[in-house]
Amino acid sequence: MMAPTSNVSNRGPRSTMDLRLQAKPKDTLDLCHILNDDIAATVRKHPKRFTGLGTLPMQDPELAVQEMHRCVKELGFPGVQIGSHINDWDLNCPELYPVYAAAEKLKCAIFVHPWDMKIDGRMSKYWLPWLVGMPAETTTAMCCMLFGGIFEKFPKLKVCFAHGGGAFPYTIGRIEHGFNVRPDLCAMDNKTNPRKYLNHFYTDSLVHDPLALKLLVEVIGKDKVMLGTDYPFPLGELKPGTLIESIEEFSDELKDKLLAKNALEFLGLEKKQFI
Repeated sequence: MMAPTSNVSNRGPRSTMDLRLQAKPKDTLDLCHILNDDIAATVRKHPKRFTGLGTLPMQDPELAVQEMHRCVKELGFPGVQIGSHINDWDLNCPELYPVYAAAEKLKCAIFVHPWDMKIDGRMSKYWLPWLVGMPAETTTAMCCMLFGGIFEKFPKLKVCFAHGGGAFPYTIGRIEHGFNVRPDLCAMDNKTNPRKYLNHFYTDSLVHDPLALKLLVEVIGKDKVMLGTDYPFPLGELKPGTLIESIEEFSDELKDKLLAKNALEFLGLEKKQFI
């Protein structure tokens, strides 16, 4: 899959808040057009090697829906990539409901990638924003969608969370316990136990550890974990699929699911398209 970083911004010398405030929706839409058209051109040149994920001007849901329609209907993308939050909106904000409704209608998959981690103060050393901040961002996004009832309101929505779901698969017990003992805080918007949604979303497999991957498959489900690479970044897997292939306890059938079948299901594609 090909997808640029979502929520047009970067982490340069100025604060990300400054940069986000300067990104007017119309300008962001123009940039999304450039990015999406370029990805579509690459896919057309190499249709058996790539499929594309679009980028949307998420700070303006109306424009985001407009560009999503173009991505799916005109460019042939099976999905889009968004960030773990949209400026000050978490992923359960009602402002984003039109985007989710459009994604359901268009059968457009949504890939959620963490971004905009805290980079100063205690997080300024040891690459902590990437080692600790990213998993926390993903977990926050997942909890907001679950506690916010997004999968209740949009049951056909297909969502995949990057980096093995961050810390979520390993803290679901704590999250569920909190839901049970403090419903006044956790169950304000949705009365359904978060554990019951474990078959409603996907994660990728990028966890860099065999024990973590085995637990991830056990918690999220063998049909809901797909190969993740994080290419071309340093935290990516140098040879994609190596970790999956290395686990002797995984059957050939399970490895095939993790390496290809689950991603094809998530994106609504068929293997024959790439042969």
